[in-house]
Amino acid sequence: MRLYVGNLSFESTENDLQTAFAQYGSVTDVKIMTDRETGRSRGFGFVTMGGASEGQAAIAGLNGTDLGGRDLTVNEARPREERTQGSQRSFAGARRY
Repeated sequence: MRLYVGNLSFESTENDLQTAFAQYGSVTDVKIMTDRETGRSRGFGFVTMGGASEGQAAIAGLNGTDLGGRDLTVNEARPREERTQGSQRSFAGARRY
């Protein structure tokens, strides 16, 4: 089960999430999303638990709890939405000054 973890402290590491979620079952993957240009945390990430019951236990146990001075938001991750052509930036017609 893949979980969304929001409101992360910018100092939180993937190891911090691994440790926090491991108390609720097996953790198969941890990813904190980072800014492409700066490499800085974007304040959210994803944790994949070994099964649905472990995921539900982690949601119940960690949603609203403090990690690194911030209250976590933990819920089941939604499938990634496909981007349409209109949502992508296009600089082909941009003027240069």
